[in-house]
Amino acid sequence: MSSSLQEDIKKLKNEKNAIILAHNYQPKEIQEIADFLGDSLELCIKATEIKDKDLVIFCGVDFMAETAYILNPDKKIVIPDIEAECPMANMLPEEELLKSIEENPDSKVVLYINSVAKSKQHADTLCTSANAVKVVNSLDSDKILFGPDSNLAKHVSEKINNKEIKPTPKDGHCYVHRLFSVEDIQLKRKEHPHAEIICHPECNIDVQEMSDQVLSTGGMLKYIAESDNDEFVIGTEIDMITRINREIPGKKIYPLLEGAICKTMKLHTLEKVKKALESEEPQIKLPKHICEKSLKAVKNMLDVS
Repeated sequence: MSSSLQEDIKKLKNEKNAIILAHNYQPKEIQEIADFLGDSLELCIKATEIKDKDLVIFCGVDFMAETAYILNPDKKIVIPDIEAECPMANMLPEEELLKSIEENPDSKVVLYINSVAKSKQHADTLCTSANAVKVVNSLDSDKILFGPDSNLAKHVSEKINNKEIKPTPKDGHCYVHRLFSVEDIQLKRKEHPHAEIICHPECNIDVQEMSDQVLSTGGMLKYIAESDNDEFVIGTEIDMITRINREIPGKKIYPLLEGAICKTMKLHTLEKVKKALESEEPQIKLPKHICEKSLKAVKNMLDVS
């Protein structure tokens, strides 16, 4: 059934002059029909390169599709399931960010790309987990407001000693990466003593400190591909392993936790992708003034990247 649906999707995609972008956390059947797979930064860069396609089907969560629209307001950006929201992004609504800015007038605002568009428009620049340290280092201010992920803020703070980084909100987080614990690492060290443990910078700091590497999903893929080691334990959303196994055969990849599943990433299905291609709905739309203000922050990030 999935094979037949995948063929229908590929045919429709060509007829519609469409491109399918998918995040690394998408399930196997979605990864297989994507024209491009990537982490937030890679998808953001790819979105700037879309010149000859009229329709973009974005298999990821809402803030990613919004960023694609900010970069391509003249194109149809369609997300197969409009309910695919990022809970972390919604932890920093515009009102709370504006209050923090008012209370910290001397601070530059760096927002994780995992934020809603209404908040993005007030940022000096954006960042991803792959470039957060580089972006913060590039700013001429020693005071930084950073949101919404508090663990990524702590990760950056540990890498940069000459800047005061204040998280906003205080406990913004990814519920999936919060699942990992020190006990999980201790267990995997016993089960796979020769494996390197790699976790994502959205994980709690004690988990980061016990891991061998702390990398974005794109960083994980590159590191594993170039490593002489054959065994790895991966501390991020479970379907990152799906991509690694497809693209780097011959390595032994184990999950830090089997239950590390982002439910909203899994809302997209082949049936919904096909319907999205047929109807060209639901489309992502943002007010012009939000797009224009947010675009500056996106471009500032890409200039550093």
